[in-house]
Amino acid sequence: MNRDPLVTLPPALTAPVAPAAEDGVRYILGIDGGATKTLAAVLDLHERTLHLGHAGPSNEDAVGARLAVKAILDATDQALAGAAIAHAQLAAAVVAVAGTDTASIDRNLHDTRADHWIVVNDVVSAWATATGAQPGVGVISGTGSNVFGVGPDGRTWRAGGWGHLLGDEGSGYWLGAQSIVAALHDRDGSGSPTALSDAALEFFGSPSIEALAASVYTTPLTKGEVAAFAVETSRLAHSGDVVARELFARAAELLGEQIRAVIANTGLNGEFPIGLIGSAFRAGEVFVAPLTHAIHEVAPQARVFPVEMAPVGGSLLLGMRACGCEGALSGEDLSRLIDAAADAAADAAADGAAR
Repeated sequence: MNRDPLVTLPPALTAPVAPAAEDGVRYILGIDGGATKTLAAVLDLHERTLHLGHAGPSNEDAVGARLAVKAILDATDQALAGAAIAHAQLAAAVVAVAGTDTASIDRNLHDTRADHWIVVNDVVSAWATATGAQPGVGVISGTGSNVFGVGPDGRTWRAGGWGHLLGDEGSGYWLGAQSIVAALHDRDGSGSPTALSDAALEFFGSPSIEALAASVYTTPLTKGEVAAFAVETSRLAHSGDVVARELFARAAELLGEQIRAVIANTGLNGEFPIGLIGSAFRAGEVFVAPLTHAIHEVAPQARVFPVEMAPVGGSLLLGMRACGCEGALSGEDLSRLIDAAADAAADAAADGAAR
């Protein structure tokens, strides 16, 4: 069996780049594309401003390559319009998209737009967001799950990311689906009683657990709808429901196995960052504590922490590296710019709705 890394860094992100002249680089594009939405950000390094664009999903597995590329370009054009520039003025562009394979996105995008744009899996930008694009590990647990790391010698390794039918262990979808399973086992007496049963009926608006089970097959429920139920699992775990807490412990164990595989295959050791990204980690200590314990069993000095920066920040950090201006803006400053731009966009949308 081939055991090469599943994801590698493109040469533009690994080959040394001569530092750019202080006034030689101005605009950088970063894109974060997922199964529900696409966010594009144009960073103006001279003015220290950020311009955002939004579009629909760009995960090829969810919508196909053609619609995925359209969403990427729509979001990009919005961000470019906000910055009042043309795409030819971009010094670098890094497009990070979710999905099992980004090759067709790469081909279609380069047929349509500039061929120097760099396309990576979203787990690469997650790693950059978590570590500042330095040796360490980025862990995604949102609707799906994925783990990617880079070692001190540049070795890369990805574990997980196989989608909800074959993987996504420790994700919001996994937690939501297993919570429904726990309710079914409560119903038929093969499992422990749990408040997840009544919570599932109320959350999904179903008259009975058996009716909910049928709807999973006949409607069916979407990945997002199942993953959303993990919020109730978190609430009940914090309330002391034993089954809900056990599900988070099992999620931590499974995700921890993937993280340990990444650590082993990248040669990471000593002190290094492991950043946690995604909505599932909002559950807090019921998830983070057992996951941290699982990591520290093999990497006792690893720094495990939730990541505050939006994922598009990782794409922008990689873009700065690609054009030789890495470090031109700190991660903290970049995160503040992204948050301010997002707040401004939300305010504008609210004003528009009010009118």
